[in-house]
Amino acid sequence: MNKEIVKRFNEAFLEKGDLQAFDEIISPDFINHTAMPGISKGKDGILQLYRDVIQPALPDLRIEIYDMIAEGDTVVTRKAIIGTLHAPFMGMPGNGQQVIIPTIDIVKLKDGKYMEHWAERHIQQASI
Repeated sequence: MNKEIVKRFNEAFLEKGDLQAFDEIISPDFINHTAMPGISKGKDGILQLYRDVIQPALPDLRIEIYDMIAEGDTVVTRKAIIGTLHAPFMGMPGNGQQVIIPTIDIVKLKDGKYMEHWAERHIQQASI
């Protein structure tokens, strides 16, 4: 069940921008422990990051999930963020090049909702 929720977040919200899925999945008490500087660690920060940074930089974003491991209320996902850079993103220029960003996400869920999130993104390994 929890793996399906994480998969839905990646597919429905990150890839397609489905705000209804976002509201259904993210708890009002959500904390993003690895929020970018200047971005709120709460639910509003995820939406701000998506609208102001991710969408403009990677309008064709897709997620490729390689592995998902669930234990209790925690899901760990090894994935890649893939897209064409149209604006600066995480120190990379918006030069029209395709980028593949290896990522590890750790999500804690409660009652089917995202409560906490940590991410490790390997920008230095990103293919440009």
